[in-house]
Amino acid sequence: MIDKRVAVIGAGCTGLAMIKGLKDRGIKEIVCFEQNEAIGGNWLYSAEKSHSSVMSTTHIISSKKLSEFRDYPMPDHYPDYPSHEQVLAYFNDYADEFKLRAHIRLGTKVNQALLRDDSKWEITTEDSSEVFDYLIVANGHHSMPRHAEMLRQFAGEYMHAHAFKNNSQVKGKRVLVVGGGNSACDCAVESGRVAEHVTISMRRPHYIIPKFLMGKPTDTFNEKLLWVPSFILNPMRKLMLRFQIGSYESYGLKTPDFGITEDHPTLNSELLYFIRHGKVKPQPAINAIDGRQVSFENGHKEEYDTIIAATGYKISTPFLDKSIVDYEDADRIELYLRMFHPDYPTLIFAGLVQPQGAIWPLSEAQSKIAAAYVAGDYKMPDDIGAFAAKEADDIEHQYLKRKRHTIEVDFHGYLKQLNGIITNIQAAKKSTTI
Repeated sequence: MIDKRVAVIGAGCTGLAMIKGLKDRGIKEIVCFEQNEAIGGNWLYSAEKSHSSVMSTTHIISSKKLSEFRDYPMPDHYPDYPSHEQVLAYFNDYADEFKLRAHIRLGTKVNQALLRDDSKWEITTEDSSEVFDYLIVANGHHSMPRHAEMLRQFAGEYMHAHAFKNNSQVKGKRVLVVGGGNSACDCAVESGRVAEHVTISMRRPHYIIPKFLMGKPTDTFNEKLLWVPSFILNPMRKLMLRFQIGSYESYGLKTPDFGITEDHPTLNSELLYFIRHGKVKPQPAINAIDGRQVSFENGHKEEYDTIIAATGYKISTPFLDKSIVDYEDADRIELYLRMFHPDYPTLIFAGLVQPQGAIWPLSEAQSKIAAAYVAGDYKMPDDIGAFAAKEADDIEHQYLKRKRHTIEVDFHGYLKQLNGIITNIQAAKKSTTI
């Protein structure tokens, strides 16, 4: 056993992977603090306004085969896109299979994580205060809603997508959904099933991509094409999408003037269907709000009962002093491997990525590197700050300049990077043992 104490904040998918990675490495004491009364993070559905949870009808948007943990495949009987109930069951089975629950303190919120002069962390909850050698932050990045101040002028009911749990909340109402990402499209579709009228307002173009291409889940289909050079693959993707859905203008939407991989993808097979069936009406950006009346940039005006703002989230770490980390409104985030802070060697971030694909295999790979680092089997480069800055530069170059892209990563590229480091760690340890 390696005589280290490690605190993990959050028992969602990433927190669970971190516990397992540390446990596999022989770390002596691992304590995971989870504020909810059960594991699962945002996959722990609640109809009440509480933590950030999925909607009652949510299914994953990355396929089963590319979402599952590599050392614990999802059940064969699961569909290509499992429901949130199935995903939560999978996480619970994972926790049981690898005996992770003994390390988790449920219903325990971390009020403060204080960095001491000796670089250790004093973790304070309502009931206790303990000292740890390392702190792993795995609390997710979908807990603090980001609001557009103009929308708060609305005289009717206003809610963020964070509070939209099921469509009974909007039954028979006139609903305006603001946004074009995955949450916005889900809210519009679910509202369209029961509301009197639904509009979706997108201030800029988005690629709305179906969840199946050529009869296969979109991500697994694209995985088969990774060998194609990008200068050929990117136009090919646009052409295939055009064949699949036609022109965006035929749905009343704008055609994006950027590459498919430059923006976080919106995977939804129902929105375009609902638009063409008159269940959801597309509109451009909002110009003004007067009482319940909303004016759009094309001159159209309409009254609504409810606005659902799918305007994204801020990165929230309320337990950390803002002098150490404050990413709420950051335009760039400099972390080496998207995990390690250049100035605080005992602070590790886990799952603080927005992948163009699934997050769980990435968290699993991160856990192996984090555990090796805690165990002393992985040494970071001396110029970690320069590497962290270079990674932030690459993100700014690769993706559109948006706050949602500050932690954007390409699933396959990032996983390959992490796996390369894991291979080197294993080879070094093997040679040392010999």
